[in-house]
This record gives sequence, structure tokens and C-alpha cells, in this order.
Amino acid sequence: MSFARNKGEPADALVLFGMTGDLAHKKIFPALYGMARRGVLLTPVVGVASSKLTKRQLHSRIRQSIKEAGKPEDPAAMQTLLDRVTYVSGDYNDPEVFRHLKQALGDARRPVHYLAIPPSLFATVITGLAAAGMAEGGSVILEKPFGRDLTSAQHLNRIACAVFPEESIYRIDHFLGKEAIMNILYFRFANSFLEPIWNRNYIDSVQITLAESFGVEGRGAFYESAGCLRDVIQNHLFQVVGLLAMEPPAYRAYEAVQTEKTKIFRAMRQLEPDDLVRGQYKGYRKEAQVNPRSDVETYCALRLHVDSWRWEGVPWFLRSGKCMATTAAEVLVQFKAPPQKLFEDSFVAGERPNYIRFRLSPQAEVALAARVKRPGKQYVGDQEELLMLNEAADSDSPYERLLGDALAGDRSLFASQAAVEAAWTVLDRVLEDHHKVVQYEKGSWGPTQAVDLLGRHGPWHNPCCDGRDAEKAAI
Repeated sequence: MSFARNKGEPADALVLFGMTGDLAHKKIFPALYGMARRGVLLTPVVGVASSKLTKRQLHSRIRQSIKEAGKPEDPAAMQTLLDRVTYVSGDYNDPEVFRHLKQALGDARRPVHYLAIPPSLFATVITGLAAAGMAEGGSVILEKPFGRDLTSAQHLNRIACAVFPEESIYRIDHFLGKEAIMNILYFRFANSFLEPIWNRNYIDSVQITLAESFGVEGRGAFYESAGCLRDVIQNHLFQVVGLLAMEPPAYRAYEAVQTEKTKIFRAMRQLEPDDLVRGQYKGYRKEAQVNPRSDVETYCALRLHVDSWRWEGVPWFLRSGKCMATTAAEVLVQFKAPPQKLFEDSFVAGERPNYIRFRLSPQAEVALAARVKRPGKQYVGDQEELLMLNEAADSDSPYERLLGDALAGDRSLFASQAAVEAAWTVLDRVLEDHHKVVQYEKGSWGPTQAVDLLGRHGPWHNPCCDGRDAEKAAI
């Protein structure tokens, strides 16, 4: 990312709380291995967890993690990672754990403390670090979700800010580390042709879809406490809205980008119950650790308004869900139809006018749809997509990129306290005051009631497996 970095001094150690947890196994170890392969893992890594592990057992877990992640074999990189890892076991409530951690850190004075643990333990660990004198000079990475609502987010921020200054707090959302997400910011402000049309005069609506073809996969207890609205929309999809809707930052730095995104969150109209459709895939209530009468949503679609000069009257439609027809994430920026029907086929019933499509996953793409005349005397044509970007196959993983940035003292891709709290404010009412969930079939595009949210702006754009067929069936 070319934005000037708001950098502190680089870290001299990484402390990983929750080293034996699922997040470390699936994401963090592979990211550290990737950094070792690129020769940028330069700090010691000290793991902390309650499990008692021998060095051999710890190394075995790390090797298994890398194997399951499908990473290329690189014996030298693996040895580099293993050589840098040490481990401290014990209860986070026990001050002795922090004393042993301090000993393991040795001469390190600028450690990054990664809290890859349940949010309920954040306060325990942060206060333990402060009591042991390990907060001064250090920084902390908080894994999403940042609270469950506005009140809990404010409480969490008070705890963190009582020990660490804001510039030393890294609120990590791996979605922001994706190449495709970073490209939205670049595409918007590196191309002058967009600015005259990137407003209410030319844009009809915006749709953002994040679909997953799988279910909760053993995470029933977590999903019962979170749900789709908290787990995906408040953080992932709101961040995408922020990047698409924000005004140009005044200068190239973290603070300028965060300021403009926060303005968008503050301009979002607070959601009402009728702005949402909440769904639940059939069979969810039979998942392990799920209430058999659960009203938790595994799908959510909503209609959002940004009450600003640029976006007044332009609806934003967001949806995400599990057990849907495919696994993909896309943005469709829908332009208005030409004001005059000069050619008979300039607007075909059932076909969208021009649009820009951002494919966010499984690969990154940017595509522009425009009508092109067919050869011959007749003034008839077809709408074709001009594909402008493909993600490089060897690009860094989001966690690899974000971990590297945190260790380097670069906050560019991390969320600010003000942005987090502003986003929660938009949802605060509907987190509790909402309609009951509607059941939907596995493998579908969610409840049919979600179509009603779009009105004349429908139908939903359904991302397809190859990312090209922009017009395949609506719900």
C-alpha cells in the first residue's frame, strides 16, 4: 500500500496469547511461516496458553498447522520459525504467568502482544501485562469482534486505552488485509475518470455480498453469541462501504484514511427493524451447542443509507450468509440507465445498465460492464465486461500482511477506536429490536424476503463461481 506509514519503532518480539487455539493453528502459524519464507520474520515469538506442552509437542503442532494450510515445503523456513518460537504455559489469571513471560522476553522492550483469545479474556490479559510492567513500550493486537454492541465496544476500548495509547492498539480484521480490499482504495483514488461519476447523480445503488457455502462447522457456541450481523456485516462489510463511500483523504497517511472512513460510519442512518431480513439455514438448530429454538441469524440482508452530500438517495444493500449457493464476495456498483433511450436495445428489460464489479474473493477482480455494438449495419449490441485485474497467485495472505505491518509499527490496515464505535452505533437498535429469523434452504441465496429490500433496485446480483457471469439467476 502506498499510503505513508504512521510508524512507530519496529517491534522486537511477538507474544502470542492463545498459542494452542484454533486461530493460531489455522491462520497465525501459516502467516508466520510465510514471513519466514520471505525472510522477514526477524523477531522471537513467545507463545502463551494454558496447555502444558513440551518443545517437541509444540513443534509438532506448528508443523501440522503448516501442513494443513497447504503451504509449500521449505525446510529452511520451517527451521527458522521453530528456532524463534518459545512457550510459556499457565493460567492468565495467575501473575506468575506474566513473570515467566517477562523472563522469556529477555531484553525485548517493544513487544507486540497478540490476543488471539476470546474477548472475555482481553481485560484479564491487558491488566496482567500492565501489572507486570510489560505494557510500556509495547503494543497490543485485538482480534475482532471488538465488542458485541456499542456499550461493550466502549468498555473494551476503555480497558485497552487505560494501558496502551491508541497508537499502540492494533484492531485486526483480516478482511482489511486482503489484496482485493486494498485495491478498492487504490482504484478509487488512482483513477481520475471515476470522480465525476462516483456520486448520487450517476450511481443508482450499491450491492455487497459475502456468501459462504458452508455452515458453522463446529462453531455453534460462538455463532449463538454472535450471529451474522455482528460476525460479518458490522466489521467486514461496513469496512467495504467505508472504502467505497469515503471522500478523498487530505493526505497520504493512516489518520487521513481513518478520518474519512469514520465520517462515513457517522453519516450512516441508524437501522430500523424493517431495514433487515434475518435468515437461518434449515438444520442450524441441530448443530452442536446450538439452542434448538435459536433465533440467531446465519444470514442477514440489509438496506443502508449514507446521509451525505455525495450519497444522498443512493441505497446500499448488504448481505451475508452461510450455507449459500457458493463461496464468494463481490461488490456491484450499479450506474443509472442512460437518460434517453436512443437505441432500442440500450436498456434491455431484465438486464442491468452499466456497472463496476469488484470481486473480493476467492480471487481479486475489477470489471467494468459496458454496451458494445455488434458488427453490421444494425445499431444493436451486447453488454460486455472489461476485466481489469487478477490477483497474483503468490500474494501474501491477509494475516501475513497484517502481522508484518503490526511488527513494523504500521497501522495503515487496522481499525480505529472512533470507527469501531461509529459502526456499532448504526446497528445498536436492531441488535435487539428485530424481526424473527426466516428459514432458508441450504445451497440457496437466502430467504426470498430479502428481494423486497431492493424494491426497484433489484434483483440481487449473485456472484457466480467463476466471477464472470454477472447476470445469472436472482434469488
